[in-house]
Amino acid sequence: MLDHLGIQCADVSASAAFYDVVLAPLGGRRLLDFGEVIGFGVDPKPDFWLGPRTTGEGFRESHFAFNASDRAAVDAFFAAAVGTGAEVLHEPRVRPEYHPGYYAAFVRDPDGNNVEAVCHVPE
Repeated sequence: MLDHLGIQCADVSASAAFYDVVLAPLGGRRLLDFGEVIGFGVDPKPDFWLGPRTTGEGFRESHFAFNASDRAAVDAFFAAAVGTGAEVLHEPRVRPEYHPGYYAAFVRDPDGNNVEAVCHVPE
C-alpha cells in the first residue's frame, strides 16, 4: 500500500549509520545518497528516505514496521539494533494479540522513533 516513506532526522548521518546496520538483515540497503537526503530499499527503488529536520517544533514519535522474510531476519534486525546501542522497546516474540503468526521486535532509532521488524509467516 505504501510507495515510500520519508522521515526527518536531527542528525542524518547518525540515522543513516543506524539504518545501514539494522536494515541489512532485512535485505535493505542504501541505494541513493544525496548528502542530506538518503534513500534505502531493496533494488531497484528506494522506499525509505531520511532527510534533515526542517519543519515543526519539538519531537513527535513515529512508528514504522519493516517486513522481514522470516523470524531469523527479525532476530538479526534486533541483534543489529542492540549492537548499535538502540533502546529496546520489545524483544522478538510472537504477538498473538495482533494475529497468531505475528513475530516482531521493536527498538528506538537515533531520533526516538519506534522501529519494528515483523514477520507474518508462521514458524
